[in-house]
Amino acid sequence: MNVFDASALLAFLQGEEGSELVESGLTTESVCGAANWSEVAQKVASREQDWGLVKALLQSYGLEVEPVLTVDAESAAMSWRPGTGLSLADRLCMALGRRLDADVWTADRHWGSQPKIRQIR
Repeated sequence: MNVFDASALLAFLQGEEGSELVESGLTTESVCGAANWSEVAQKVASREQDWGLVKALLQSYGLEVEPVLTVDAESAAMSWRPGTGLSLADRLCMALGRRLDADVWTADRHWGSQPKIRQIR
């Protein structure tokens, strides 16, 4: 199972470094948390791109959107530490990965190299 952070999906959509790696991980066993899905939609809209087309492309790979559960919200809150640079969406993505015991894919280097974190570049 793979969980994708918004940064990884945006790198894929924009053809940035690591996009091929992201594409290789997009399978029917892939999810994006609702908070990160919203980030992707917002970025696409801010660039005046066709969200319907982008959404269809991502879903064509089998990517599913996973809701934020109470356990995720609480885990994200408890994992907050000052000065880490991790946003709420980052922590929700990590919490989802923990809940699903999945690899979490990101382009955000400040996430580090913890077990189960897949840096795409």
